[in-house]
Amino acid sequence: MPAAKKHSSKIALGALHSQLGFHLAQASIITNHAFNQCVGEPLQLRKVEYSLLMLLQANQALSPKQLAKSLALTAPNLTMLLDRLQERDWIVRERNPNDGRSQHVRLTPVGEALMREAADAAKGMASHWQKNLTPAENAMLLELLSKVYQD
Repeated sequence: MPAAKKHSSKIALGALHSQLGFHLAQASIITNHAFNQCVGEPLQLRKVEYSLLMLLQANQALSPKQLAKSLALTAPNLTMLLDRLQERDWIVRERNPNDGRSQHVRLTPVGEALMREAADAAKGMASHWQKNLTPAENAMLLELLSKVYQD
């Protein structure tokens, strides 16, 4: 009688092994959980809100058009998001001093304080997925992923 095949806890991925979307979906489960646990729930922030506020922190002020493009949002969706953030006193929309027809969006002092707190909270997210990566691998992963979505 032939020996019984040993069952592995890993299953074969087949064609999924080479499909970026599958791997991104699997990774997003871990990263979404990490965001919610470290930043989202404690600070009552959605990922898109966090991303928009972090872009403003890094750039001082941006136009709605720049924000919409960076976050892949339609103009109506961005407007609703900006309205919500402005109601919470995290952002302000101001006339562009160089072109009175356009606006700039910037953080308020309350928004700046929130982003300092969020940046500290976000440090805990990395422990959820970086445990399997060296610092060089993590840097490479970020660089490669950014190439996937950039023009």
